[in-house]
Parts: sequence; structure tokens; C-alpha cells
Amino acid sequence: MSFIATDLMPLIQTARFNLWHYRSADLKAAIVTPGYFAAAAARLQAGDVMIVQSSDSVAILPVRSNVGIGPGVTLDGAVTPIALTRTVAQTLRMVQAAGAVVATIILAPLVAGVIMGAAIPVQAQVIGPIASVNVTLRNAQNQVIPPVKTVPVDQGYATTTLPTPAVGAGYRIQVEDNEDRGILVTSRSFNILPDLHLMLVVEGGKLLQEDGSAIAQG
Repeated sequence: MSFIATDLMPLIQTARFNLWHYRSADLKAAIVTPGYFAAAAARLQAGDVMIVQSSDSVAILPVRSNVGIGPGVTLDGAVTPIALTRTVAQTLRMVQAAGAVVATIILAPLVAGVIMGAAIPVQAQVIGPIASVNVTLRNAQNQVIPPVKTVPVDQGYATTTLPTPAVGAGYRIQVEDNEDRGILVTSRSFNILPDLHLMLVVEGGKLLQEDGSAIAQG
């Protein structure tokens, strides 16, 4: 058989899209043959969709250019089983939970001048999961002056002493996390002063020695 124009009925008609219904005793293979709908070229346009009830199936067919009909999708087959092509896409989803951890070191103030020969006291308050810190003495050129001390953190504090270096200026103390060197603190610069073995005090116009006795004149 061939195309019967009265069996092609519009279901939805708009300016850009039409949905058609076509019932025929022909096989679906005959209906999708090129030129089958040539007589309906004035009614059909590319992009239309057609629901076709043929003698062997019910299918949804797309209308292509020049009234060509695509193979479409078979919804029901009376002779042959329905052939379905399925594409499975697996989605991998990752969720990363992050939390802020506060870690900081606060260095106690140092005196501006330290006497040569006296130990330099160092105390730092440690906040966060820091188990130990490295304590170093640095000169004005930021060079490390041995020794480097690794001090454990006890109840939020790290306490130690450093020996005094040579007399000079521009020294600094640096305290850093032993595991994360990006967490550190550096003190303000201070000076190392010469040792004063004799302390002189003026009292009543006389110079007194350290034990309080007056200096005898020769």
C-alpha cells in the first residue's frame, strides 16, 4: 500500500512545531522508506514529530528535511520485540569536609638589653595542636646562632633559656612549630651589653662599691 493523506491527522500545530498521528496498514519499514510521505510535503516540516500506528508496531518518528522520516523509537511491536538502547552514566560525587584549626605562638616580651654572660629567658604561649617548638637566636643578618633548642609544649607554654652571644645589636629570638615551619613568631631586636663587674653608686658625694663601702683615695 502507499501513503493515504486522510490518515495523517494533526494533534498539535504551532508556528514552529507540529505533532502528527498517522495510522496505516503498512509495515513500519515501508513507512520510513524515503519518499513515502512525499505527497504530504506541503504539510510536514523538519523537526515535526509523528506518532505512527503501523501494522506491526507503534512508534514515534521524527520528520527530517525533504520529508524524510527517521527510524524513531518503537513503543510496541506486534511481530518483533522492542529494541532499546540504554546508556548508563555513573556519577562520582565527592564531598570534602574542612574545618579551621587555630594554631599560633605568642612570644613573651624581652628586655631591650641583655648583659653578656647572663642567660636569655624565652617563654612562648602556644595555642593549637602544637607538640613542640624550635627556639633559635638570630643575629642582625638573620643567621642562626647555635644552639637550636627543641622545647616541648607543656600546658600551652614552652619555656627555655639561651646562652648570650657576643656583644652586639640587632639580635632576635625566633620560635617556630617543629612540624609546620610556617607557624612562627620573631621577637623585636635587642642588644647584648658588656658585663659590668663593678657597680658604682654616688651617695653623699662619695663613690660606693658594690658592697656599699666607699672607694678609698690613694
